[in-house]
This record gives sequence, structure tokens and C-alpha cells, in this order.
Amino acid sequence: MTAKPLIEQLKWRYATKKMDPTKAVPQDKVDAIIEAARMAPTSSGTQPFELILVTNPDVRSQIAAAASGQTPITDGSHLLVFAAWDNYTDARIDEVTQLNVDARGDLPLIQQYYGNLKANYVPRDAEVNYAHAARQAYIALGVALVAAAEQEVDSTPMEGFDPAAVDEILGLKERGLRSVVLLPLGYRDPTGDWLLPMAKVRKSRESMVTLVD
Repeated sequence: MTAKPLIEQLKWRYATKKMDPTKAVPQDKVDAIIEAARMAPTSSGTQPFELILVTNPDVRSQIAAAASGQTPITDGSHLLVFAAWDNYTDARIDEVTQLNVDARGDLPLIQQYYGNLKANYVPRDAEVNYAHAARQAYIALGVALVAAAEQEVDSTPMEGFDPAAVDEILGLKERGLRSVVLLPLGYRDPTGDWLLPMAKVRKSRESMVTLVD
């Protein structure tokens, strides 16, 4: 079977409002989405976030309660929580440095580059660093959304939740993490989703794109 062009897959996807609780996403598709997020680009290759994969129904119910009862969290079969570092530290950047050394060799350029990164990032205010880390998590979210569409898995990115409550439910504070965005994965319920029959709405290319030649 010929794969659909990427643009067609993106036209197919939408922020699914009602998922079918009887249909679970196969693990190989979940793994493909997670791997795509892992491979996403981030600033200086720091990958300053983690993915929390939640399948436990009770935990997902608690998270749904902290997200105004949004049903895709509980009706979908999997929930991805993108959790960013709460700050940049010497230890965290040293770990990234070592990953580079292990893969590329102990080159002076690597030590200099990440040494400069520590000098610039570590002294900054923690909220500035968290905001920067959260932006990197959003890059991975975008890649995960595209990967889900490629796998023909429905997804719903969510900011409408209480991060402090989700952090407490998942024990993120103790790990130096803060929840940024939720991504339920599942399959649309054609009989119960008010958004499904509606046309996709996007601005025109002319109104969004400015050519500077």
C-alpha cells in the first residue's frame, strides 16, 4: 500500500475531541511516535525535557480531573506528558557533554562549546531557563503530532490543565521537571466527535507567508 503524502496526512489529522475507548493504539505505533519525538531537534542538542507515557487508567483519570475533565485523556489508550527541565544545571549540561564525547570523541570543540553553554545558561534565572526548556519540548510535540498523523493515530495537544496538579500526580517536582503539554493518543469516535465533520480551517498562504527576495 502506497503511503499518503505528508500534506494529506496533515489534512487528515485534527485535534480529536472524542476518542473511542474501545480502540487501543498498538504499541509499535506508540513507539514510533515516541521515537520521532526523541529524534526532534533541540537547542544545542540538550533535549531538556522528558516524556512521561501514562497508560494507567486511574492516573489518567486524575490527570483528566486536573484538565477540566477533557475526555481524550481517559478515552484514548495512551497519554504523553511532555515535562521540561525546571532549570539548567552544571550536572545536566555535563551529561549532554558526555553523550557527545561518547558518540563523537573527546574533541576540544565539544568541551569548549558546552563549557560556554554552562557559562551562559546556569547563571540565568530558573524561570528563564524553564521557559527555554519548555520551548524545546514544543518542538518535540510538533514532531510527535506529525508522527501520529503518519501512523494514522489521532492526537490532541492540550495546554488546558493545571501543571502544578499534574506535577504532583506524577511526582515531577522531585525529578526537577515541570509538565508543559499533554498529548493523548487514540482513535476518533466518528459518532461522538462534534469537530470531525467540520472543515479544517487554516489561514491562506498569502496571508501567512511573506517572501523577501
